[in-house]
Amino acid sequence: MDNNLLRQQVVTEVKKKRLIFFTFVLLSVAYLSINLVFGDMGVFRYLELNKTRRTLERQLVELNRQNEEIRTQIKLLKEDPFFREKLAREEFGLAKPDEYIFTYDR
Repeated sequence: MDNNLLRQQVVTEVKKKRLIFFTFVLLSVAYLSINLVFGDMGVFRYLELNKTRRTLERQLVELNRQNEEIRTQIKLLKEDPFFREKLAREEFGLAKPDEYIFTYDR
């Protein structure tokens, strides 16, 4: 009978250790899962940063296009007298001597 009681105590202790181990594993997995989803390096942060990256890439493409337009205009201003004249007329309302400028209001 004493042997049977000892066996029950051992089985009870083993069950307690298993319960503690599985509780620890379950809490660890829960912590890691929450951290993986909501943490500083989690899925939501990754998606947010990826969206920001795409926005910045679109802005970069637009800025490069604008820079190319400006470079073209600078080149034309330096090299093309007709472009300079056109720009002076359209943007600044300038005219050659003995020319009249007519403006029409709509």
